[in-house]
Amino acid sequence: MTLPLTYSDEVRAALDAGKPVVALESTIITHGMPYPANLETARGVEDVVRDNGAVPATIAIIDHEIHIGLSAERLEWLAQAKDVMKLSRADLAFAVAHGRTGATTVAATMICAALAGISVFATGGIGGVHKGAEDTFDISADLLELAQTPVTVVCAGAKAILDLPMTMEVLETNGVPVIGYQTDVLPAFWSRESDIAIPLRSDTAAAIAAAHQMRATLGLKGGQLVANPIPTEAELSRAYLEPIIAQAVSEAEAQGIAAKGVTPFLLGRIVELTEGKSLTANIALVRNNAKLASEIAVSLA
Repeated sequence: MTLPLTYSDEVRAALDAGKPVVALESTIITHGMPYPANLETARGVEDVVRDNGAVPATIAIIDHEIHIGLSAERLEWLAQAKDVMKLSRADLAFAVAHGRTGATTVAATMICAALAGISVFATGGIGGVHKGAEDTFDISADLLELAQTPVTVVCAGAKAILDLPMTMEVLETNGVPVIGYQTDVLPAFWSRESDIAIPLRSDTAAAIAAAHQMRATLGLKGGQLVANPIPTEAELSRAYLEPIIAQAVSEAEAQGIAAKGVTPFLLGRIVELTEGKSLTANIALVRNNAKLASEIAVSLA
């Protein structure tokens, strides 16, 4: 059966020519930010990738097809689309088969990127172990995807709304290399540092690319996670954020919000409680990750 992949002209030309390509997720467009900030951010991140020598491939599910790269018209349509599924490994095939419109999470973007022959993916923050997971077992599929799909994922750490120590434990248990880019501690999404040490460090994009290539040479399954701290001028301090995150989590619990609804609710509520500061920081860290991912892709190419 033919893979249901549709490439934008820009991405198809880049892959055919062996040029560097960076995958980008689409949930940040449909579930992460309001319109028109989502469209402006998506366009801006794509421009960062181009400015750093690579070609952006924003991934989404539309009309029974996995779209690898979106035209300007499709990107604008998606930014305003309603009833968009938030897709992970469990529901990706269902959405394609049933013709549903779907935005890809980290896990689904990794799967689609690997199918398309793209090795590097830039996101904001990965999913992870939610607070209280010892009772709810709420653990993101992103962590297990990193253990089995050979894509290098550049992020600003796991989202700060999560249980970061437990997230690192799950990554370690599943053999996922976590590489700090010019840092020895795990970034906490909006903040540059947490209290958690990172076991591996690389100070150049070329070194990260070399590790990716060596994993393939050794036949090691899975990808690698690159933790790239938010730029200093854009970060929000942990002291400022911790009570705000605690309030948002408490409100989610009180309202019975669970499963895939938790992260969008928490991120949206934190935007409100920070009066937009977290959204500004989110945009800055995504752009920063796109820059590093592009440099890694260029090194691989």
